[in-house]
Amino acid sequence: MYTKLKNEILGKKYSLSIAFVDEKTSQTINKKYRNKNKMTTILSFALRKNFGEIVLCEPIIKREAKNFNKTLPEFLRFLVIHGMLHLKGYKHGKKMEIAEKKYLSRTKF
Repeated sequence: MYTKLKNEILGKKYSLSIAFVDEKTSQTINKKYRNKNKMTTILSFALRKNFGEIVLCEPIIKREAKNFNKTLPEFLRFLVIHGMLHLKGYKHGKKMEIAEKKYLSRTKF
């Protein structure tokens, strides 16, 4: 399912890596690359023109999913779409929210 989404959002030639990390590693990466000394659910890194990585912290995602009344798969799907849109160049705002809803509607289980 994520391959189809990746192809739609980033293109077939885009190489995407998705990594899962623990809370400490999430905090370390966030501090190093964003100068924010806290854990986070997701980080997106555009490494080259057609190559990027999404880093997810499952323990935080599990807790946050409950706060949003979402299942883990639902919230994870949203976060991956959110990360891919950042890799495509989207910034937080109305345009990104519209795109998130569009891609979420195409990924029903």
